[in-house]
Amino acid sequence: MSTAISIIILAVSFTGLILLRFPIAMVLALTSLLVAFTLDLPLAVIGQRMVQGINSYSLLAIPFFILAGQIMSEGRLAVRLINLAQLTVGAIRGGLAMVNCVACMLFGNISGSAAADASSVGSVMIPMMKKKNYDADFSVAVTSAAAIQGVVMPPSHNMILYALAAGGVSISSLFLAGIVPCLILLFSLMTLSFFIAKKRGYPKGEPVKLKDVPKIVRDGFLSMFTAVIILGGIFSGWFTATESGAIACVYAFILTFFVYRDLPISHVKIIFLKTFRTVAMVLFLIAASSAFAWVLTYLKIPALLTEGLLAISDNPIIILLIINVLLLVLGAPLDMGPLILIMTPILFPVVTALGMDPVHFGIVLILNLGIGLITPPVGTVLFVGCAVGRVSIEAATKRLIPYFCVMVAVLLLITYVPGISMWLPNLVNGH
Repeated sequence: MSTAISIIILAVSFTGLILLRFPIAMVLALTSLLVAFTLDLPLAVIGQRMVQGINSYSLLAIPFFILAGQIMSEGRLAVRLINLAQLTVGAIRGGLAMVNCVACMLFGNISGSAAADASSVGSVMIPMMKKKNYDADFSVAVTSAAAIQGVVMPPSHNMILYALAAGGVSISSLFLAGIVPCLILLFSLMTLSFFIAKKRGYPKGEPVKLKDVPKIVRDGFLSMFTAVIILGGIFSGWFTATESGAIACVYAFILTFFVYRDLPISHVKIIFLKTFRTVAMVLFLIAASSAFAWVLTYLKIPALLTEGLLAISDNPIIILLIINVLLLVLGAPLDMGPLILIMTPILFPVVTALGMDPVHFGIVLILNLGIGLITPPVGTVLFVGCAVGRVSIEAATKRLIPYFCVMVAVLLLITYVPGISMWLPNLVNGH
């Protein structure tokens, strides 16, 4: 069978299974098997590629990061980080909205998950904001938008997925590259929240009592030390990403169960079950994506796309704009993890042909697809925020429009000013 027909079969079967609401991992696996069958390839090749896709030492970092984040999420970490954030921005007009932004950044610095961010911080902040006469839809919107910082701020397991899909990009460089863009995003979201709060007359926050400051700082520092272990160990060269994740799990366990005593020791079983369930889904997704990426390469789809985009224009500004628009459109109906694994092998040859640094492209890709998490119809973080705040998707989406515009503006800034992402990695690596 010709390559053109196989590409059509791949596109039709992939789209059809998505429309039938099959799980994305099953879509990738079944599509890969179908295309292999039409090409008269041994079906065992797909199984081999799936096994090869998860046969990587670097992948061990993902379960450790997920477990550490799960342990901290089950405790009262979000409350402690919110209290810490209130020390800095809580007392000004719209302070609770800005506290929400800062708390989401701090929590994302530990969990690495936007959905966990929205759930944990949102379950505390949204009721608090509503109690202080903030509109419910605005509270959900600012929580959902701020939670996206969790995918850009290290340690994000999405960065590990990209590093593997891109063929071994440095994880530590990706972690470093995400810090400055995340801080710019935080400042942008806080600035927008301030002007919205001022326009709508939202109240000033209450100042923190002086006697409570030492305890808030101590608890906040102990909670944030999980991120210090992970990032400090990696950046200093003392640990690999996998080793730092393991040490962070031990620290999070001791802090949650023996220092704070937020949970009874019997709760460990629940934490492990939730972690195993998440890890199993992630690993199967990686395996299926590995097979799908091999099929794409076999059909020379990345090469064809590279030729097609470069035929449109040889101007990097135009090509990168097209890529951003494509990713924003795809991010609306599809989830972030699968898109990283699917689109990286397709777009990577294009951006490298333009001379774009793989680390820089990783940050652009991750922020772009992170925005998709708050974009209907399949905005996972948006759904979580609406469920926590008991607000309709339509109402929250309307309030999200200004935040969406600001995030796209930050995305374009990061895309066209490589120094924003690359300054810190180049500084640390001595380039």
